[in-house]
This record gives sequence, C-alpha cells and structure tokens, in this order.
Amino acid sequence: MKKEKATDLFAISRKNRSIMIIILLLLTVLWSVPVYSLLKDSLKVNGFQNYIYVLTHQVNGVPFYKYFVNSAINAVLAAVLLVFICSFAGFAFSKIEFAGRKLIYNIVLMCLAISGPILIIPLFYIYKTAHLYNTHIAVILSECLITIPFGVLMMKNFFDGLPIELKESSSVDGATTIQCFFKIYFPLAKPAVINLAVLQIMWSFQDFLFPLMFLTKDEAYTTTVAVNAFKGAYGMSPQNLGRYNASLVLISIPSIVIFILAQKYITNGITSGAVKE
Repeated sequence: MKKEKATDLFAISRKNRSIMIIILLLLTVLWSVPVYSLLKDSLKVNGFQNYIYVLTHQVNGVPFYKYFVNSAINAVLAAVLLVFICSFAGFAFSKIEFAGRKLIYNIVLMCLAISGPILIIPLFYIYKTAHLYNTHIAVILSECLITIPFGVLMMKNFFDGLPIELKESSSVDGATTIQCFFKIYFPLAKPAVINLAVLQIMWSFQDFLFPLMFLTKDEAYTTTVAVNAFKGAYGMSPQNLGRYNASLVLISIPSIVIFILAQKYITNGITSGAVKE
C-alpha cells in the first residue's frame, strides 16, 4: 500500500515537472520572439555595419560610449550607497534593540507600496532647491531611494538567519557594535550584499524615469534616455532603422552580461535569507 502511494506521488511529481517545463518553454518562446525581431531588424540593409556605425559615430555631439559610462557611474555609485544604507539598517532592525524598532520597520515596509512617479514632484523641488538638478547625483539618490525599502527587507531577513550569539560573544570580548558589524556580520552577509548590489546595478541600467526627469544635457544622458536621441538622430528610413535597432541591442548588453556573470550570487542571495534555523 505504501509502495503504491509512493509511486503515485512520484507520478504526480513527474507530471507537475512536465507541466512546469512546458510553461517555461512557452514563456521562453514568447520572450524570444521580440528579441529575434530586434536582432533581425538591426541587421537590415547594412548588416553588422550598423553596429560599427553606431559605435563610431556621435549622436547629438556625444559618442556612443559616453552613454555607457554615464549609466555605469550611476549604477555603481547607487549600488554602493544602497548596500551601505541597507546593510546598516538591516543589521540594526535585526540585532539591536531600540525604542520603536518594530514601528519604524513597519513604516519602511509600507514604503514598498510607493512607486517612483509619485516621488517625482517632491524630488524635483528638493533637487532644484539644493542645486542638484541636471546632475548625476540627483539620479543616483533617486534610484537608491526607491530601492531602500526592498534592500532593508532583504538584508534584515538575511541577518535574522545569523545567530545573535555572535554579537553577544563579540561584546564579551570588548568589541563595539560597529566593530561587530564590520568584522563579523558584514563579511558573513556577502551573498546578500552581492545580490543586492547586482540587482541595483541592473535596475539602474534599465531605469528610464529618473534620468529622463532629472537630466536635460545630452552629454549627461544614460543609455535608456539616449534611445530618444537615437530615434531623432537616425530617423525611420530603412537604412537608419537598422542603426536604431542596433543601438537598442547594444544598450541592452550590459544588463544581460551582468545577470549572466552574477546569476549564482543572485540565486544564493535570494535563498540565503529565506530559511531560518
């Protein structure tokens, strides 16, 4: 009887696995169709010469690589700032007792419901007043700000999985809370830190709203905002349409490469804080 039940469960498991594989294959096909269309259109008329043209010619007086540099600077600095803030906050909410800890943490979680467009007007006023408008600092701060609630949640969940005895032992040895954080907990949080940094870099490279709202100079544009410049510069003739699609392919490469290289860290970071001892 038990053997029959085990066989039935195994059959159900195999059936569910087959259904999941079919669903994933269908999603892969659906995702691949627009990608294939983009690649095909980027090779129209002049083939790979479209890519060479995009890489070697300026758009509105700005070389193509400059947009990549701007995006990379924004992404890396936003990731560093986010990791710094969220690591401290996550550690504090997880391992330090202070008045109003639960209330403040719940307020932070409530901020997950706030979307970027809602913050545009107040941020615009703040940056104008602080003379930060039309600078990369405005974009970096905005991209970091919108991700902080998620980052705090993620880092707190990870630190919750680390034993409090580590902090107590370091306190007995005379270490301060800051020393305990940097010498014990932060090194152990490497998977979550790398995961959060990689996600922020990917999101920054794909962000369109904040660079569009807070940057007006062509030389300061990121790759996502530069798409409009490409469209205006190349036009919609058959020859220029291939160049335009080639530019779209090129600006998508960094996010894809980052994801492929950091896929292991992303998976480990997501699962590391999911299960608590």
